[in-house]
Amino acid sequence: MTFSAKQSYAKFTLSNHLQPKPLAPKPQQITPFPSKFAEKSSKTGVLALKRLNVTSSLRGFNYFDGSKDVKVRDSLVPCKAYEAHRIEPIQINIEFDEEVREVAAGKLKIGIYFATWWALNVVFNIYNKKVLNAFPFPWLTSTLSLAAGSLMMLVSWATKIAEAPKTDLNFWKALLPVAVAHTIGHVAATVSMSKVAVSFTHIIKSSEPAFSVLVSRFFLGEAFSPGVYLSLLPIIGGCGLAAATELNFNLTGFMGAMISNLAFVFRNIFSKRGMKGKSVGGMNYYACLSMMSLLILTPFAIAMEGPQVWATGWDKAVSQIGPNFIWWVAAQSVFYHLYNQVSYMSLNEISPLTFSIGNTMKRISVIVASIIIFQTPVQPVNALGAAIAILGTFLYSQAKK
Repeated sequence: MTFSAKQSYAKFTLSNHLQPKPLAPKPQQITPFPSKFAEKSSKTGVLALKRLNVTSSLRGFNYFDGSKDVKVRDSLVPCKAYEAHRIEPIQINIEFDEEVREVAAGKLKIGIYFATWWALNVVFNIYNKKVLNAFPFPWLTSTLSLAAGSLMMLVSWATKIAEAPKTDLNFWKALLPVAVAHTIGHVAATVSMSKVAVSFTHIIKSSEPAFSVLVSRFFLGEAFSPGVYLSLLPIIGGCGLAAATELNFNLTGFMGAMISNLAFVFRNIFSKRGMKGKSVGGMNYYACLSMMSLLILTPFAIAMEGPQVWATGWDKAVSQIGPNFIWWVAAQSVFYHLYNQVSYMSLNEISPLTFSIGNTMKRISVIVASIIIFQTPVQPVNALGAAIAILGTFLYSQAKK
């Protein structure tokens, strides 16, 4: 099929014997083709078969009739046909509302916080367990974790990478009970992981909401809805089932995880009460908490284990593992501080409910990763208990809305 077009008339050739009558529009109503198009046609005598691009400007339609005057409608849509190579890009400017952009940016920021928090926590737990398997001294391991974080933040403040917090004596007084509870919880969790599998420690630690409700109810007099109390049943039942069917159950490891739960509940309570009105941000707040906890923990670590025991255990670990052991110690110390720092930073951006849900998902990632990496044997009934406990934790977070 060929198509020929001129400024004053248009003719279509459909076949050798079928031709429509010429259309005779009024010349002034048809926008002429570009001049280059006409020059090409006059020189070659043959019209090239090219695709047409049709653009319009939303005004309506214009029709003509040779026997009548042109009738103009209020809204017209003039159409123009051009060669395909003359197509020009259409610029589309989409303006988003400022509030929509802020909401999207906030969600992206929270997503990055959560992903970073979970990843750092998984890495810490893996290296921490490797260190404790070769060097079973949880008091020193806990001390090194706090020391590494404290050193990192002091260097950051000294080099102006991070702005040092403005604190006073009242701030440190309010921080003291928080630091005591944090120290106990940190050491107890490390003792637990030195005795049992990482997955089992975190299954037991998923019962922390039950401790939170009980402490708040009996020590603080807070009341909760029936849904909150009902959500504790699967948490307690699931943890009990997982503990009863754990292949490598150890009472010290179990009690360490339970004490850690209780200590962290009191840490959260003291933190909420004592830090109200304080202007220290999440990153600097955790840095100050680490420094005070380090001062509290160091004398107890020396009394419980001692330098002589540490030296003997260190030489044995290095001889068995090699230089990689030093990397493991450094990695678990640094990643412990980083994951806790990110979690405290995220608290400034999200609600406690969202943080609780994120903490539940964090435990799932740690449990699954540790089972895969350490090839921990898991019985079906043990996995069922873990699943029930984690489900109860999620129901608890929903019931507290």
